[in-house]
Amino acid sequence: MSNALVSTTGLTAFYGDAQALFGVDFELHAGETVAIIGANGAGKSTFLKSLTGLLKAPREAIRFDGRPIGSLPPGAIVRQGLAMVPEGRRLFPSLSVEENLLMGGFAGRPGPWNLQRLFAMFPILAQKRHVPGTSLSGGQQQMVAIGRALMSNPRVLLCDELSLGLAPIVIKEIYDALPTLTAEGLSVVIVEQDVSVAQRVSQRVYCFQEGRVALHGRSEALTREQIAQAYFGL
Repeated sequence: MSNALVSTTGLTAFYGDAQALFGVDFELHAGETVAIIGANGAGKSTFLKSLTGLLKAPREAIRFDGRPIGSLPPGAIVRQGLAMVPEGRRLFPSLSVEENLLMGGFAGRPGPWNLQRLFAMFPILAQKRHVPGTSLSGGQQQMVAIGRALMSNPRVLLCDELSLGLAPIVIKEIYDALPTLTAEGLSVVIVEQDVSVAQRVSQRVYCFQEGRVALHGRSEALTREQIAQAYFGL
């Protein structure tokens, strides 16, 4: 029996009659950061949607802390301790920064994350706490999206395309916050287009190609040639 915190076994996913994932096996351990890379349409976001209950999955295909969660609705999965930072940030446009952050706490899970802690990690959000969340820069909005997920006090943080459309200096600032999170035992899954960033911030990498795991290994051990072959299906 695996001691993984999150695992999938033969995970499949469908959009109607179209199959998007084909037998994906995956593991994430406590305090670990795992990156998922792959071309557009490889199944990366579909995989995260399956983990969070946004896409229906076979009950036994996904396990969290040893328990099957494949059939649970999204709200129940958040209460179990999985939270997602969605692609495109998806902030509530009618709410302020502070209100967007507070929305993350609806699950009522106990834990260390609250507004004060988030404002200490991202001081700019404290300065802008009363302005509309969608009036911020892209990087600041991403900080709000991360903070909203952390407010649910998760054990696992799923991050879909954190760096998309952001300046390199902003990307570095966001990723520099990750070691603080994992040092406290939080596990992180990052979907990342930039392969070099993915390898730098993670312990292990999965490369998806057409809905399947084409490559998996320790981040520092995978070569550019191996990744290119898996990425493009060469």
